[in-house]
Amino acid sequence: MTTGSGAILPAATLDEDAWEDLLSYIEERQVIPIVGPELLQVTTERGPRLLHDWAAEKLAGRLNISGSDLPERYTLNDVVCLFLAGRGRREEAYVRLRSVLRDAPFEPPPALRQLAAITDFDLFVTTTFDSLLESAINLERFGGSASTEVLSYAPNRVVDLPVERSQLSRPLVYHLFGKLSASPTYVISDEDLLEYICALQNESLVPERLFHELEHSHLLLIGSSFTNWLARLFLRMAKRHRLSDPRDVGEILADDEVTGDARLVAFLQQVSVRTRIYTGAERFVEELHGRWQKRNETSGRSTGASGAAGGSNTPGPSGTSTSRIVPLRFVPPAREMPDHAVFVSYAREDLPAVQRIKAGLEAAGIPTWFDIDRLGAGDDYDRKIKQHIARCSYFIPVISRNTQSRLEGYFRREWSYAIDRARSMAEGALFILPVSLDGTGPDEAQVPERFKALHFTQLPGGQVTPEFAQRLSEFLRGRGG
Repeated sequence: MTTGSGAILPAATLDEDAWEDLLSYIEERQVIPIVGPELLQVTTERGPRLLHDWAAEKLAGRLNISGSDLPERYTLNDVVCLFLAGRGRREEAYVRLRSVLRDAPFEPPPALRQLAAITDFDLFVTTTFDSLLESAINLERFGGSASTEVLSYAPNRVVDLPVERSQLSRPLVYHLFGKLSASPTYVISDEDLLEYICALQNESLVPERLFHELEHSHLLLIGSSFTNWLARLFLRMAKRHRLSDPRDVGEILADDEVTGDARLVAFLQQVSVRTRIYTGAERFVEELHGRWQKRNETSGRSTGASGAAGGSNTPGPSGTSTSRIVPLRFVPPAREMPDHAVFVSYAREDLPAVQRIKAGLEAAGIPTWFDIDRLGAGDDYDRKIKQHIARCSYFIPVISRNTQSRLEGYFRREWSYAIDRARSMAEGALFILPVSLDGTGPDEAQVPERFKALHFTQLPGGQVTPEFAQRLSEFLRGRGG
């Protein structure tokens, strides 16, 4: 079907080959979803509405703006512009909007929960200022605990990814146009958006790691509601090359704004041949989630996560109860230990189990470190390990048949360093938390006497239990870590 402009309208969905390619890229973690306001369908006192439409109405009321002075279907931008035209203070609009949303008890929409349940996504970019995407990920993957990392950009405060994407230990949500605040550090008007777009094209203000990932990944722009030229500019900004240049990665635009604009469709079809268009943001997420789930069930991979490890029942996107098992992914430790990390001491024969411990704890938001290189001898190495034990939040000695059979080993020196630190602590203070991989208990364990007086947590094969993760999280919160 063609339009008056000569553009061929896009198909309502993708063909089977395109779906197969997309699912393969997602499985290999080569896809980044970019989430927009069309996915924010919330339940209000007047029924389902888009969050930004509801917020515009409430903000108008807080700013004493009459609806009769606004267009029939007005937006946040309309409200802010009219308020400023009446000599209102710009900063006041942000404070009032924060107050409006702070008091709104909205649950994450089903579409966001379906997107969050696709556990092959580890980096999410959002063009909205709310926390619903973060909440959806926490509900779907961590049983509601606040374990998702959240970062936000502002032209006066450039925040980049802390590490390369391959080194992320937990899912991360990046607010590209700022996050809700009492300060004017997020986008609620077209003027704000212009400032952010200009800043993001400035070499000194761009979050370089993030944009490197956008440039080299396949992108899903879902419900962005970008107008014609903004859509073109955003794609060009993300890809950092002419859209007509040959490239190995593509993108899918899934929303209603794009497909309703014949000129934009024609431009993308003629210039950006790696761009595909799908009609409807929520329908795209529903189909993507269903296909991803079916593909993983067929291949025997887990299709969800909740809590720190093991299975649990949590509400699915439709409110039904579903059983989930964490598909844990081991990320090698950084060369240097992060602040407040848990230090894991182990015999080299137990490395596979220790990798599972690290993955399980970090899935629950607990930073965990161990030395994977085991370079061994030398004063510099020993000094490094001693310093890490001196500043870690907790020390986990891993006990097993392997440690039983080795009466000598560097891990025993680490145990000694931990005991030295514990001696300077108050009586009863928790610091050393022994873990047994195979049922070895304190009575028969070849461990220091100080260990024998402590509780041994049984984690068979290194599988972290929800109880252990929760207990350790509570310890960390109790000491401000």
